[in-house]
Amino acid sequence: MTTLEIKGDWNITKGKLKQKWAQLTDDDLQNIEGKEEELIGRIQKRTGQTREVVEHAIKGTSSSCCN
Repeated sequence: MTTLEIKGDWNITKGKLKQKWAQLTDDDLQNIEGKEEELIGRIQKRTGQTREVVEHAIKGTSSSCCN
């Protein structure tokens, strides 16, 4: 997989996460690539969701676009 493909997959994932949680901003997701712990923490802070819910949503979003 090339860097361009990975970035494309990340853009799809970001879009799906923003659809699920409208309160997420571009700033929340912009510089977070490759930093899963920080991403989970930011989403938890914005949405009030549990870690398990956030992890499940991220994995579901990623697996549906990145196969």
